[in-house]
Amino acid sequence: MRSREKTVPLSRINPDDNTFHITTKTCINSLVNSIQNVGLITPPILLEKSSKFIIVSGFRRIAACKQLGWQNILSRVIDSGIKRLECIKLAIADNSFQRQLNLIEQSRSLYMLSPFYKDDIALGKETSSLGLPENPSFIIKIKKIYHLPQTIQNSLLSNNVSLDMALELGRLEEDVGVKFADLFSKLKLSLNKQMEILTMFKEIAFREDISIFELLKESCFQGIVNNDDLDRNQKTQKIRSYLKQRRYPALTKAEKEFKKHVSNLKLGAGAKLIPPNNFESTVYTLCLQFKNLIELKERKAELDKIIKNPSMKKILR
Repeated sequence: MRSREKTVPLSRINPDDNTFHITTKTCINSLVNSIQNVGLITPPILLEKSSKFIIVSGFRRIAACKQLGWQNILSRVIDSGIKRLECIKLAIADNSFQRQLNLIEQSRSLYMLSPFYKDDIALGKETSSLGLPENPSFIIKIKKIYHLPQTIQNSLLSNNVSLDMALELGRLEEDVGVKFADLFSKLKLSLNKQMEILTMFKEIAFREDISIFELLKESCFQGIVNNDDLDRNQKTQKIRSYLKQRRYPALTKAEKEFKKHVSNLKLGAGAKLIPPNNFESTVYTLCLQFKNLIELKERKAELDKIIKNPSMKKILR
């Protein structure tokens, strides 16, 4: 690949042409400080086009030099006859060999490369030399990131959602996926809780024959999300409780009845009554704690009272 070092006026470089743009980083403060103190260590790579230059690699370096008030910049200018694929590979390599590319950057890279290969298997044979994933199934997943709404991409980039969750949100209507990405980012939820909430939304919407978007806009849900008196853990707890009541009204009613009757039993600190899972059977578990025979006799007396208590009969019915 033919190239030459050349001092190029910054005014002739087109910063708006993102044909080969890969990096997601936007802040250049540390880079400005570095260039100011040490100088420009690695020249940007440019492609001459008519009277302008297109950036192949070095968008942030060029922006930093502009901020420093530079008029010219020493650059590596590649031959104008170079093929587009070679420019793409050069842009990817220049970024990936300096640092590990994040998932968004990998997706951008794979998206740019894809048109030049017949399938993802052929693509995978080339990607390892560029510091990109080579597993075809993983390549398929990462490529999908490119088409996700920006809010979902940002949530993935900030580790507020996982790759699998980001792709799951991408399968929803765009407005819905974006709202969930925003919610999960605000609440900092684990993947399990994210999946639990998303699943319940889907099931409630199906059960009540309404859209997920309508459910998200309902005042009860929004009242929890927008309540400034609650921290994110309290909001999460209330959201899960609300969705559970909405999704399983009969189960919620049974739980409330059970708690009321257990309260009437006045169980001591050494006794605990456990209902069957989801009240799907008739088998209850009574746990009694004791350290010696005296406490065991006390628990026996408490057990006799529990058996005679009318609330116990109501529970078992």
